[in-house]
Amino acid sequence: MNSSQARLSILCLAPLLLVGAATSDQPTMDRVRSDAESKIHDGIRVEENALKVQYLEIVTPSVDETCHVLAEAHGVVFSEPIAELGNARTADLSDGGRIGVRAPMRATEEPVVRPYVLVQDIEAAVKTAEKAGATVAIPPMEIPGQGTFSIYILGGIEHGLWQL
Repeated sequence: MNSSQARLSILCLAPLLLVGAATSDQPTMDRVRSDAESKIHDGIRVEENALKVQYLEIVTPSVDETCHVLAEAHGVVFSEPIAELGNARTADLSDGGRIGVRAPMRATEEPVVRPYVLVQDIEAAVKTAEKAGATVAIPPMEIPGQGTFSIYILGGIEHGLWQL
C-alpha cells in the first residue's frame, strides 16, 4: 500500500468511526437541569449534560467516494450539494443530527473531520473556549435555515459549535 492509498484509507475510516459515535442514542445538551445526570467525582456531586453532535463535517477532496462508502456501510442517502453548507452533501443521523461531506473551499483548506456539538448558547460556549485558550477561527455565524455555527481551535484540533 502506497502513501496515497494509506491516506485515503485513513480518510475513509475516520468518518466511519465518528458516524458510529454520532449515531448512537445520545441525549441532547439542551435538557433541563433537573434531567441532568448526577455523578460523584472526588466526593463531590457533579451535574452533567450529555453531548450531542448536531453536524459532523467531513472536508475531503474525495466527496463522491466518501459519500459512497458511508452510504453503502450505513444505508444512508446523501443529498445533492447544499450551497448554504459549502456545497456539502448531507445525510440524516438517527439522533436528528446530520453528516455533511464537502470539498475544500479554498486551496489552503486541509481535509478534516469536524464535529459540531449542539449548544444552547453559542456566544457563552465560544467565551468558555476562549477562556480555555482556544483561538476562534470563525465567530458565531448564522446560516439561514440551518442554525448558527462557530469554529474554534484548541490543542491543534478544530472544534465546532452549533445552535439551532
